[in-house]
Amino acid sequence: MSANVLVVGGAGFIGSALVRELATSHEVRVLDDLSTGKAANVEGVANVDLVVGSLLDRALVAETFKGIDVVFHLACLGVRHSIHSPERNHEVNATGTLQLLEAARAAGVSRFVYTSTSEVYGTATSVPMPETHPTLPHTVYGGSKLAGEAYVRAYHCTYGMPTVVLRPFNAYGPRSHHEGDSGEVIPKFILRAMNGLPPLMFGDGAQTRDFTYVEDTARGIAAAAVAPAAIGATINLGSGLETPISELADLVLESTGRTDVRPEHRPPRPGDILRLLADSRLAADLLGWRPTIDLGTGIGKLLAWHREQGTDWRVLLDEDRERNWEKPTS
Repeated sequence: MSANVLVVGGAGFIGSALVRELATSHEVRVLDDLSTGKAANVEGVANVDLVVGSLLDRALVAETFKGIDVVFHLACLGVRHSIHSPERNHEVNATGTLQLLEAARAAGVSRFVYTSTSEVYGTATSVPMPETHPTLPHTVYGGSKLAGEAYVRAYHCTYGMPTVVLRPFNAYGPRSHHEGDSGEVIPKFILRAMNGLPPLMFGDGAQTRDFTYVEDTARGIAAAAVAPAAIGATINLGSGLETPISELADLVLESTGRTDVRPEHRPPRPGDILRLLADSRLAADLLGWRPTIDLGTGIGKLLAWHREQGTDWRVLLDEDRERNWEKPTS
């Protein structure tokens, strides 16, 4: 199948939501090594061609870029992975981005959209956080994604490549990760609640996040490929609402009907960020983007999706790791 749009990391959580957004009007090629993504995430989506392989495979990348007009780069290894495997995390996230940029330059693409992360900021020094907020990442993941940003901006400045850098804040929704070192707080809280177990909070629960429903995030990423004013820009994608983790736990327990259990506290995680709150006015100005789904509604939609999938919560519990920043023993 021919395709003019490439999504690197398109079988992942946010990537597969973006693929669904794009596939309504484009033929989409996906490159994913399935290390954290799943082929099932894009199976059955019309107009999608999945290529399984690594973004570090130069020959495969050059072949995959043939005929491509727009590249969306979302592939990465995550924040907890970076704590136990920092060099591999940097190789995929930073070096991988540089190699993709060089392939995109050789292919003459018309737009390169890089999905970074709010983790590049570290803990907020003031809120809400505009794109000019200092970048003081706490982890190698945040540092490697910031390095990727720097390469993307360098290719725009040096070679005139039409690039966009996006910084999504804490996406959640269907196909989000509960498992292993990819597991994130909302799916992990829901998983434990649905098994009648207390959500685990690392630290005092006063840490805050800006949660954005994944379909909203995907709309923003897609818009970055067509908005003329976005070229060369760095743009936040966040809800603009700040939620303490303790309040999130209460909301999840209420939404799952498990108010009979209470959260349990554990010692703080290494490298954890204490406060995030996005200023997304630039996304509104340059992309015409605003989030549409509030946190309570989004959690309800995620639970409804799981019901439609017939999720077996006991089976998923076997894939959960409490201290998911530690290197697996097997």
